[in-house]
Amino acid sequence: MKFIADFHIHSKYSRATSPRMDLEHLDNAAKIKGIKVLGTGDFTHPEWFQNLKEKLELAEPGLFKFKNTNEETRFILTSEISCIYSKNNRVRKIHIV
Repeated sequence: MKFIADFHIHSKYSRATSPRMDLEHLDNAAKIKGIKVLGTGDFTHPEWFQNLKEKLELAEPGLFKFKNTNEETRFILTSEISCIYSKNNRVRKIHIV
């Protein structure tokens, strides 16, 4: 089975992101781009997590969909850790999704 997924997503609760980075807009963009599985991004943020619980339901093990719909887009809980360190007098950044 092949499908397109994007796990590096930020919600509207992340710094420097659009206030339109909500589930509905993310779903719409996924449909346009042919993405079948989207990461939720920032799922540990309390307000975003509450929003996820209100709007999503389990579709398959580990994957969620909008409640009471037959939408094809699936969501998987994701978050990002930003590791910043210096090496050889240079700043290094690694983002772990």
